[in-house]
Amino acid sequence: MGCAGSTPKVDESSKKLRKPKPWKHTQPIMPAQLKQMRDEFWDTAPHYGGQKEIWDALRAAATEADLTLAQTIVDSAGIIVSNPDLTVCYDERGAKYELPNYVLSEPTNLIRDG
Repeated sequence: MGCAGSTPKVDESSKKLRKPKPWKHTQPIMPAQLKQMRDEFWDTAPHYGGQKEIWDALRAAATEADLTLAQTIVDSAGIIVSNPDLTVCYDERGAKYELPNYVLSEPTNLIRDG
């Protein structure tokens, strides 16, 4: 039989995704440094709780430039989007997933080559 208890409302998970607001790193960084920060986050994030499948879906959505496709990834994984920029999400079991800005977009003070 079904589980007793509250289930998230469907309309909560249907929040439309949007690009994160512009943000600035504490100091200008190179693209390689940003990539290293992102890799370290994604490598360690599943160890702090939550389901690996949800983390994988969030990573795919976060790296997807097409918001429509990112929305499809989030929806098909059953991820409940609390903040439309993906900084705070929940899975269907209520586990919280927090994503830092640096995995979602580039800082305004990223040092471009050349």
